[in-house]
Amino acid sequence: MKTRALKFKAVVVAVALGASGIASAIDFGKLLEERLDQELNKNRQPPAEQTAPPAAQRAAASPPPENQKIDARQLGFALFGDYSPEEEARIGRQISGNLLGAVPLVRDDKLQNYVNLVGNWVAAQSGRSDLKWRFGVLDTEDINAFAAPGGYVFITKGLYRRLGNEARLAGVLGHEIAHVTKKHHLKVLKQSSLIGALGQAASKKAKDSDQVVQNLIGNGAEIMARGLDKNAEFEADRVGIVFAARAGYEPWGLPDVLQDLAGLPAKDARAGLLFKTHPHPADRLAALGEAVDGRLDAVQGKTLADRFYRIK
Repeated sequence: MKTRALKFKAVVVAVALGASGIASAIDFGKLLEERLDQELNKNRQPPAEQTAPPAAQRAAASPPPENQKIDARQLGFALFGDYSPEEEARIGRQISGNLLGAVPLVRDDKLQNYVNLVGNWVAAQSGRSDLKWRFGVLDTEDINAFAAPGGYVFITKGLYRRLGNEARLAGVLGHEIAHVTKKHHLKVLKQSSLIGALGQAASKKAKDSDQVVQNLIGNGAEIMARGLDKNAEFEADRVGIVFAARAGYEPWGLPDVLQDLAGLPAKDARAGLLFKTHPHPADRLAALGEAVDGRLDAVQGKTLADRFYRIK
């Protein structure tokens, strides 16, 4: 393992140089939690009501009752406290439904079930048993992965094809799981929620309207297209490899993936959004190398290349 650590440090030095998006492609407004459940074969009954009438129609009808006016303290969305797990999941459902409205899941039940098994096992090491974790492989050759609050994690088919073993998959999923457990996206949303909350209060929307969630999360596409700050990405790398190691995988899965991505041409269209929303893989490798610094030398884990599900 010590030689592997030395190799990792050598890789960091070797790839020290290197570095389009969803924003316009995503049509925000397609929630539907049951769509994700159906895609993952959860066989849940859909809720009785899926959508609220458009804002203009609601306004033209009758104003909401006094007890349904927006209350930022009640929702917990604004500045008066943390998001509850229910609110966190509601925000995640909105963002994930929007994402799936633009890019569907791969139609391969065995693939989706496999990724959910691995993802849930890694997520079990995260301390967030209060969340119902859901994982999916998006049907696009772009190279990327995404997370949304509430336990929603997606990896693209283009990135999945490059992994080659289960430890690498666990490392990538661990990174995204870390974004959720550290509430990186929620922190960004909370910083900008005051304007949304005041706007909702002024327009007296009903508190149980999906449009309220949509407005309070703002333009979720902007977060996906702009990405998080580099410190959040570096933290997710550090925490993600710990989650993967706790799950029994060798901790070098994510660094192996970063090494592979660092070799991609900067103009590779498949990685355009990845390079736009994340620090360059070489920078992430360097930060990881400095943070690890031999601390994982004694950790033994498995790669499980034979068990890795390969897309046909």
